[in-house]
Amino acid sequence: QVQLVESGGGSVQAGGSLRLSCAASGFTYSTYCMAWFRQAPGKEREGVATIDSAGSTSYADSVKGRFTISKDNAKNTLFLQMNSLKPEDTGMYYCAAALDTSTCLRFIQLIRGGAWSPQKYSAYWGQGTQVTVSS
Repeated sequence: QVQLVESGGGSVQAGGSLRLSCAASGFTYSTYCMAWFRQAPGKEREGVATIDSAGSTSYADSVKGRFTISKDNAKNTLFLQMNSLKPEDTGMYYCAAALDTSTCLRFIQLIRGGAWSPQKYSAYWGQGTQVTVSS
């Protein structure tokens, strides 16, 4: 059974840090393109960062220099280190595993300003972890 379980969310003040984790099971994690997304109330889900099987990363402009995506293949775990948090970073954070190269490329396009098109994505999704940043 495939599972992606996020953890590490919470409430912090602006300028603070959080480290999100996404524990994966039920599939060969290391060969997948992985990604973090977030969704604020009333808004579409947006891409935050991706990391492919070779370790190459992409980031949304809004988080560049503040967030770092990484993974530990031995532990089947994806991470998102979030520093210098801002109130606009508030939202539900989801991890995802792209099931094919096309979806991985669409994730990267989304991060670079593309439109959210869930019908075009073939991926596993976690249930999310809430991040709240107060000013």
